[in-house]
Order: sequence, then C-alpha cells, then structure tokens
Amino acid sequence: MISVRAVNSCSIFRSSPPVSSFRCRLNNHLRTTSSSHHDRYSKSGFGFPMFRFDLPILGHGDVRSYSLQSFVDTVLEELSSYRKRKRQGICSAIKLTTGGEALDDKLVNQAVEKGLLVEFKKDSERVLLAVVQRRDGKKNWMVYDQNGVTSSIKPQQITYIVPGVDNFDQTQISSFIQKAQQNLDSSLLEFAWIELLEKNKSVTPEELAEMIFGSVEPLESYCAHLLLSKDDLYFTVLETKGSRSLYGPRPPMQVEELMRRKLAKEAAEKELQEFVQLLKSAKAMPSNAKPPKTSWVVEEKIRCKIESLEAYAIDACKSNDQKKIAGMILTAMGIGKTASSALNLLIDIGYFPVHVNLDMLKLNIHTDHPDEIISAAEDLLSEPVDPDKADLTHLKVYAIDVDEADELDDALSATRLQDGRIKVWIHVADPARYVQPGSKVDREAMRRGTSVFLPTATYPMFPEKLAMEGMSLKQGEVCNAVTVSVILHSDGCIAEYSVDNSIIKPTYMLTYESASELLHMNLDEEAELKLLSEAASLRLQWRCEQGAVDTATFETRIKVPNPEDPEPSINLYVENQADPAMRLVSEMMLLCGEVIATYGSCNNISLPYRGQPQSNIDVSAFAHLPEGPVRSAAIVRIMRSAEIDFRKPVRHGVLGLPGYVQFTSPIRRYLDLLAHYQVKAVLRGDSPPLSAGQLEGMASLINMQTRVIRRLCSSSLQYWMIEFLKRQPKEKKYRALILRFIKDRVAALLLVEVGLQATAWVSLGTQIGDEVQVRVEEAHPRDDIISLKEVVV
Repeated sequence: MISVRAVNSCSIFRSSPPVSSFRCRLNNHLRTTSSSHHDRYSKSGFGFPMFRFDLPILGHGDVRSYSLQSFVDTVLEELSSYRKRKRQGICSAIKLTTGGEALDDKLVNQAVEKGLLVEFKKDSERVLLAVVQRRDGKKNWMVYDQNGVTSSIKPQQITYIVPGVDNFDQTQISSFIQKAQQNLDSSLLEFAWIELLEKNKSVTPEELAEMIFGSVEPLESYCAHLLLSKDDLYFTVLETKGSRSLYGPRPPMQVEELMRRKLAKEAAEKELQEFVQLLKSAKAMPSNAKPPKTSWVVEEKIRCKIESLEAYAIDACKSNDQKKIAGMILTAMGIGKTASSALNLLIDIGYFPVHVNLDMLKLNIHTDHPDEIISAAEDLLSEPVDPDKADLTHLKVYAIDVDEADELDDALSATRLQDGRIKVWIHVADPARYVQPGSKVDREAMRRGTSVFLPTATYPMFPEKLAMEGMSLKQGEVCNAVTVSVILHSDGCIAEYSVDNSIIKPTYMLTYESASELLHMNLDEEAELKLLSEAASLRLQWRCEQGAVDTATFETRIKVPNPEDPEPSINLYVENQADPAMRLVSEMMLLCGEVIATYGSCNNISLPYRGQPQSNIDVSAFAHLPEGPVRSAAIVRIMRSAEIDFRKPVRHGVLGLPGYVQFTSPIRRYLDLLAHYQVKAVLRGDSPPLSAGQLEGMASLINMQTRVIRRLCSSSLQYWMIEFLKRQPKEKKYRALILRFIKDRVAALLLVEVGLQATAWVSLGTQIGDEVQVRVEEAHPRDDIISLKEVVV
C-alpha cells in the first residue's frame, strides 16, 4: 500500500480503488468459495459459511500497483472531497443514518433467550463469549462461557448478541472464536471509513459485515462487531441501547491525530522493550562485568529512563510522567512497582553499588566542588602572609584528633608559670587568612554550611587542596593560626587571656588513643601534655561548680574504606567521651569558646553567642543511676535546646559557662568561620564585616543545612552499625545497658560494644542501669531494622 501525506490538509490518506469496486470483487470471490466450503462449516455446528480472506487487501504494509495517473487522480479527488466536507462541518452530519432511518429503528435490541451466542462483560478487564443456558430468577440468565464456566449474568452485562444463531453448540465456542480471530483485518475498517465518511453515514456491525464481507452471517457479523468495538482509530460509538451499538466515522483530522498518537505509542513501546532488554542483559552479567554507571547516561533516551528509575527509588519523582515511565519499566521487568524494587533493580544492573547511600541522593547533598571554585581556591594559596603575627613556633604543640581526620583545625600547648599557675594556648587554624567574606569560595562554603563526615567518605566544606594543604595544621610545618592563650587560677577559672594572630609549628599529631596512652605512661618528656590534662580537670571541676551537667557517653565511629565493594570492610570504634584524652580536648575547646565570648563582649563584637537555659536540672535526682552513658541519657532527655544571640553572650547553663562561641572548627563549620571573620577584623583594628542582623539571617540558613547534614550523618552511621551487626555470627552475645523502660518490660538498650541504641523485651534486668546480654535476631540496614533478643543464662 502506498501512504500519502496531504501537506495542505494535514491529513493522512491512503490511495485505493473505489470501495464499491473492491466490494464487488470481494463478493464475487466469496460467492465462488462459499459453496465449496458450506458443507464443511455446517458440520462444525455453525450452519453458515466461514471465509478465510486471501485477497491482497489494502493495508498498512501492502503495495498495490496502479497507474500513476490513476493514483494521482484518486488522491486529488479525495483531497478535494475532504476539504469540502470539512468546510461543511462533517462532525454535525455524522449522526445521519442510511436512507434517513431513525436511530431507534437501527438499535432495536434482540431479546435474550436460550441457545443464543452472546458476548458479555465478565469484569472491567474481560469480555467473554458464551451460550445462553436458561433463566436464573426473573432477570438474570445462566450462561456457559468460552472457558467452560457456567455463571449467572445480568442483561446489562451483555455487550453483543450474535445474530442468526439458534441453539448454538457450546462445545464450538472456542473454534468460533479462533476462526473469527483469523479473519480480523483492521485494514478493512479503513475502506469502510472512507465510504461512510463520503456518504455521511453511520453503521451497525451487521451493516459493516455486509460492506466488507458481503455477508451478514453470524461469523461475519461477529467479526464486524469485534473490529468496531476494538477500533480506536476510525470509528466512534454514537449510541448504545442494550447490546446494540451504532458507530460513526471519525473526522479526518481526528483520525490523523489518533494515528499520530498510535505511532508514537508504538515507537515508545518499542523503545521501552529495547531498554528492558538492556536491563535484563546487565542484570545477568557477573558483578565485575556490569556496564559502568556512566554508560547509562550517554544516550538521552536511556538516561531519561534511568533517571526515572532513580527518582522512583528515592521517592523523588519530579513529575507524573517520570513516575509513569518508572512504573512501566518495573512492570515490563515483571517486578513490583515499589521504591525498593526500583532500588534493587538499579543495584542488580550495577548502576548503584550495593550499599548506595539513598539519603545522599534524597537530600541532594553536593559532594564535588565546581571547577571555578576549585580554581579560585587554588589561587588563594599564593596569597601573601598576614603581617604582625605572634611567633609561637617555639612552643610544643599537640594536635589531637581521630586517626582518619583530614582537616586538622585545632592544637594545644601548655606550660606552668613560676607562680604555679597553668598557661594554655589553644591554636585554631586560620582559614580567614585566605578567604574573604562574600568571595566565591566563601559563598560556596556558606551554601554547604559544614563539612560532611560519613563512614564512607568525607566531603569538605572547602575545596580539598585549600582545606588540606593551606588551611589545616600540619606536623613540622609553620602554620597560620588564631591563638587563644589563657592563664588559669588554681580553681580553674580564667585569670588572664589574649587573642592573637599567630604562627605555630605543630610538634605531634596524635590520635585520642595514642594521647591517652602517653598520659597513662606519665613520661617526663611529655610534661606539657600532662599539664593540659591537669588544666582540663580544673576546668571540668570549675564548670560543674557553675552548674554544668556532665553528658559524657559512648561515641561510635565507623570507617568503610571500600564502600563500592559488595562486601566492604567495616572498621568500628566505640569511644568513651569520658576518656582522658577526649576530656582534655573537649575542655580546651570549651575554654576557647568562653574566651571568645568574653573577648566579643568586651569589644562589642556581633558573634553567634550560644546559650542554653538551665532547665532546672537537679543532677542529684540522677545520682542513683550509674555514672556515664546511663545517667547522661536520662539527663539529655529533659534538657532544653540551645539558643543563639548575635549581640551579647548568654549563659550556657548545661556547659556551666557565662558565654560561649564555637570557634575551633572554622575549616569544617561555617558558623565558626563567621566568628573568625568578626574577631580577625577587630584584631586588625577594623570594624567587623557583619552586623548582628546579617549574622542572624545567615545563621538561619546555615542551621537549616546543618540539621540536614546531621540527619544524614546519623542515618549513615546507623546503617553501617546495623550492617556490622548483620555480619557477626548469629550466636554472638552483646553486653547491653538498660537506659530506660518504654512499656512494661520493653527496654531501650545501649549495646556497649557497638554504641548502638535499640529496644528489646527483658526479663532479667529490673532497674535502669542494669546490664543484660542480648543476641541479634534480625538486622536489615536498608530498612533500619534491628531486632534483639535477651539471652537468659
């Protein structure tokens, strides 16, 4: 068949001989074959001829030879006719019927009776063919359907009564359906559509059967009904009464639009099947041979579908179309339309690693810095050194942090004065020596708000080279710092202090473990470290006298060096915050925060002053609880949240300080960097660059981002703790402290060896603080599920 697009009319027309000549030739063919086949079909129980059309009927893929001149004449004639009808408003004429016959006359419904062959609607999805058996009550009928099932149906369920059938043999239903399906050719509808459109006529299934088959025998009538009822291109239902329907030809423009949609749908379905084959192929590959993630995003069509699956997996579809595409893919793959199904599929094809961090994707956390920020940051490394820095390179300087720390932003020194008092120096890295407020690098740091520390990776607030090479304190190298020096009274309160720009040369880079070991060894050559520990003890005692509340507990750290592997190694550390080295560092950081708050107050500097209401905590009420995690957990539950004032210091009751400013982590916390901008300006003799109002507005945005990062870090740590427990032997026992009872004997527990809190039913422990033994029954990190069972000895 030859397809022609009529450019001027924007309609698709197909060249063909006049339908009347086609029908005559077809009828002649049917008549010559009917007599030879009549006997054979009557024996099958139908009582009418059955025809198999072998004529080269004009269809979507057939080519018929005609003279070029005849072809052109036909097309031009049809174009002229279509334009004329469109001008006359063919839509209003479509309800005309043959010979002016009324609609009611054409839609007389045949009465249901025993032996009829009927089509009925089984449910919203299925239409079946059946033979009527008998009445069932006053209105319903019992029928025997094509599946061999007898059921009761209402008259309203009948969608078509096959005409010309009496006492149909129910055993022949399947054969009847098969023969009907063999003779369905939707291209026949196109001929009927052209003729009926030309004459502005509507049609019933029987009339269509006469037109295209030359017969209204039962089989031909049913074939015509199937063609019309399943057609969504050429014809539309004009009216329905009971089991009878009248159909009218659609306007050419509407047919063209429907054809366009149909072709687009077919192309989309083909594209979908090709994509599904790619998924199945990748899924079947061994893990070490799966295509890389980048290969899925090269071609736009594939990238669109992969992104839809990814969005579906993290419940972040941006549109209904994206959700629909993902659902179609999952259905085509034969899996459920759920987020977890999409996630598992993406893992199976190698697009996601097994332990992909979904929260990173959901929260859209930025990991890499833009190229322009990296370039600007590297330019800053060549900036000249600030003048007028205090030279403190003679001091022994200890930098104490976790072993995997990359950003080292604080260090400590100490000496004993001749009068016996202790002088300490808290050296803080000086990123403001490189970065100016409002610069490109500064704005990017503010947008991030904080560095992100996950078990699987660290994502610094500043570009890595600037943070690690320029800003961080490094052992044995001269480094820029802002140094807070403090002389302590014998009771631990501040006697004198100063704040200066400085240069230092860190002597030791220690982990908490190695620092604790050195303290335990009590070496004379490390007297400065011992003095720092002594100063920390004085400070803790003084703060407690000021009403401070000790909330030291266990802190878990996890390092996963190879997170892309299906079974990555997990290094887990549980640290007691009451450990001497951790106490030492935390007390010095708090001391620095108190000094900066005092300095800011004396110089009228707007700073993020942190405070916390006292909450009327009576620590003695918790004296019966074991000191440490159990007591800390009970106290933390009743504490009020912290507050920030940007104009003056406010008391921090829980820390026992008259004022406090976070100042010691300017490389990893943007609020600390803001404090540096303000303080360093005053040290230079300038006015602070930011007002209290500006600080408050910036802090509001930063705190929102910080809370998001905090949730991310907490959920990531929880995931890997559960994954760690999942891998342990099933019979392994764990020590657990009872933190509180939730309901009856269901208790909140702290697993001492892991630092994880979970719940379990206990029978042996009767008091808060009691220790019990538990075993892990189930551990599902992706679902955040951990099930513990008490071990009764």
